[in-house]
Amino acid sequence: MTTPFEPVQVIAEIGCNHKGDMDIAKELIRVAAGVCKADIAKFQKRTNRELLTPEEYDRPHPVPENAYGDTYGAHREFLEFDTEQHRELIEECKTNGIKYSTSVWDLTSAKEMSALNPPLLKIPSATNQHFELQGYLCENYAGEIHVSTGMSTGDEIKNLVEFYEERGRAQDLVVYSCTSGYPVAFQDICLFEIAKLMDIYGPRVKGIGFSGHHLGIAADVAALAVGQMKQAEGKGKFSHIERHFTLDRTWKGTDHAASLEPDGMRRLCRDLKNVNLALTNKDQDILPVEQVQRDKLKWVKERHGDLVAE
Repeated sequence: MTTPFEPVQVIAEIGCNHKGDMDIAKELIRVAAGVCKADIAKFQKRTNRELLTPEEYDRPHPVPENAYGDTYGAHREFLEFDTEQHRELIEECKTNGIKYSTSVWDLTSAKEMSALNPPLLKIPSATNQHFELQGYLCENYAGEIHVSTGMSTGDEIKNLVEFYEERGRAQDLVVYSCTSGYPVAFQDICLFEIAKLMDIYGPRVKGIGFSGHHLGIAADVAALAVGQMKQAEGKGKFSHIERHFTLDRTWKGTDHAASLEPDGMRRLCRDLKNVNLALTNKDQDILPVEQVQRDKLKWVKERHGDLVAE
C-alpha cells in the first residue's frame, strides 16, 4: 500500500480552562500527554490593560456565572499566568514529553512569550489583523507561527498570507480553518473551508490546520479526510487539529462547554491516528490480507472451471 500521510499534530487547547490554578494547569498537561497522547498543550497569554479599553476592563462580566472577578478585567487577570509561570509550564511539558505552545493576544504578550522560545506560537482569530504583533514575531521569533481565521473575510485571509510572504515567513506559517463560536453547531463548522484554504494557500504556507469548537469528535475525523484528500492532490500539507481541552465540562468558565474531557481527547487522538492509516490507495489488486480469503472463498476459473463469479 502507499505510504500513509504523516499524522496530523493534535493540539490540546487548555487555554484558560485551568481556572487560574497552576496545579490544575500542570494536571491538564500530564493528562493531555499521558492519557490522551496529544502532541501539543496550548495555553493563552493576554496583557489585559493593553487589550481592553478602560470601559471594557471595568464593566461586569457579560455572563456573571462564568466570572472569576467583580469586573471583566478582574476576571481576565484572575485567569492570567505571568511569564515565570509560563516558564514552569514549558518545563512541565518537557517533563511529560509534549510540546508547549500559547496563543498571544497582544504585542506585549508576543514579546514575553517569544523570549521563551517555544516551538510554535498562535495568533487567535480575534487578532489576526494585528500586524504590528505579527510583524514583531516575523522579525524576532524563529519558530512556527499559527494563525486562526475565524470571523475573517476572504480579503483579510488573503492579506494575512501575503503579509507573511512579503517577510519571507510563509513557510513558517500554519493557517487554520475555524468558526468562532462556543460551541459551534454542526451546520456552521463548514469543513469544506479546509479544502478552500488548501486550494488557495496550501502550497504557499507550511501547513493548513483545523481549529474546532464543536461537540464530539466526528467532525474532526471528517476534517482529517478533507485535508488529507487535498494533500493527496498536491495542495500543500494538512498538519494540525486543535480542540479545547478540560478535565470537567461542567466547570465554571466560557470554554468548558466546547471542550473535550480526557476520554474524548484520548479517543480523538486514537481515531485520528487510525483513520490516517486508512487514508491510502491499494498498491496491488489483491492485498495479502485478502489473498487468504480469496484462496478460501473466491470462485475462480482455475479451481472451478467455467463457474466464475468474479
